[in-house]
Amino acid sequence: MKSVYGRQFSMMAAIILISFTLLGAAFITLSYRYTIQEKQESMERNVEFISQFTGALQSSGGSVMDSSYQAYVSAIASVSDAYVIICRTDGRVLLASEGAIRDGLAAPAVPHQICQLIGRDGEYTGMSNLGGIFPERRYVAGKSVVKSDFLGQQYETNLVFVAADTSNITGLWRAVTSIFFFTALVVLFIAFISSSVTSLHQTRPLKEIADMARRFGHGEYDARVTGYEDRRDEVGELAEAFNAMADSISKADAKRSEFIANVSHELKTPMTTIAGFADGILDGTIPREREREYLQTISSETRRLSRLVRRMLEVSRLQSSENVTAQEPFDVAEVMLRVLVSLEPKISARHLDVDTALPEGRVMVWGDPDAITQVCYNLLDNAIKFSTEGSTMGIGIQSKNGKAYVSVRNTGETIPPEELPLLFDRFHKTDRSRSEDRDGVGLGLYIVKTILGNHRENITVTSENGVTEFTFTLTLA
Repeated sequence: MKSVYGRQFSMMAAIILISFTLLGAAFITLSYRYTIQEKQESMERNVEFISQFTGALQSSGGSVMDSSYQAYVSAIASVSDAYVIICRTDGRVLLASEGAIRDGLAAPAVPHQICQLIGRDGEYTGMSNLGGIFPERRYVAGKSVVKSDFLGQQYETNLVFVAADTSNITGLWRAVTSIFFFTALVVLFIAFISSSVTSLHQTRPLKEIADMARRFGHGEYDARVTGYEDRRDEVGELAEAFNAMADSISKADAKRSEFIANVSHELKTPMTTIAGFADGILDGTIPREREREYLQTISSETRRLSRLVRRMLEVSRLQSSENVTAQEPFDVAEVMLRVLVSLEPKISARHLDVDTALPEGRVMVWGDPDAITQVCYNLLDNAIKFSTEGSTMGIGIQSKNGKAYVSVRNTGETIPPEELPLLFDRFHKTDRSRSEDRDGVGLGLYIVKTILGNHRENITVTSENGVTEFTFTLTLA
């Protein structure tokens, strides 16, 4: 498996190499063509000037052997840094500038085929040593000299060749190319070093986070990523997200342990009671006249155990991914009144008054009517249990900003502020509630929270001066 560092470094190196290759090829090609083309055009202009001047000279009766003409040719050759050769149409050289002809050549002559080509086309251009006249290949421009007689007729008399030594141009081009390649190598080296350092800087935190993830996966729940808290880039966000995930999993693990302990406690208590009383009846420890009393206790604990198992199954169903909340419009005020009527015997048994603050019309909301009915039942049943006997409990519904706010209020003991966030935890029961509420299993409010969470709704609780109020929201239809 190729690492992120290797892939990033390879990609950056490939981009840099391709960029410099394309840039270098374009620069070298354009510079070479420009310098060579400029020299070629200069030679072609010079041969044109010399050809016209020679033709005019011969038409006026002058000769190419005149000293003035030779001085003209020498000046052209010197100024243009070129070599000039004047020859007959058969190729025999008549005049040449200094250095034009290779040393030791007795009777220099231009190749016959080149003379024929000029006689046919009137000019010649190309790289050639003119049949050994030049010691190396040079760029040559040739043109015929046209003479006019006294009758105005024109005919070819001589050939003019202007040649340029391209070695200095090639040397300059090679020097520029060398400088370019040296600069490119330096830039490539710096780019590779920078890329390597940058890639290592980016991948080192990823390796550390991966190592922490492996340690965390092996049960080291205290493993955290440190040293990147001040970074404001993606690596800092990743480290922060990992630590947040680790904190969440650690809390979940702690809650799982607490959940197992609570389940064990809730199951152990009724089972111990049932087993102890049953053994006492069987071995005769409990008198026969009290057997019915203890059998009623066994029956009560059995029903409590059944409720606990049923509630646990209900929680499991609510938490499963298969539980999809059906959304449909219904009247939440009607649901509250219907639940209130079903709890009338419990309300009467505790001599409670009910204060209702419900709108006159219907309050249509979106949600699962059966699930919201269970929410209302759990909240009202909880309010009845913990209301002071003979006090007043209240229910109310308000509509505001597209939401219906449903509240259930009771008067009893004030819940401490530090305990309010724990009310919706699984199996949370205060010591007071454990003694007074033996029918409860500590899952009612947790189920309420889970159902409203499935509806993407919220629930809050306040408790001041003995008045405790639960308020949850529903989206208006």
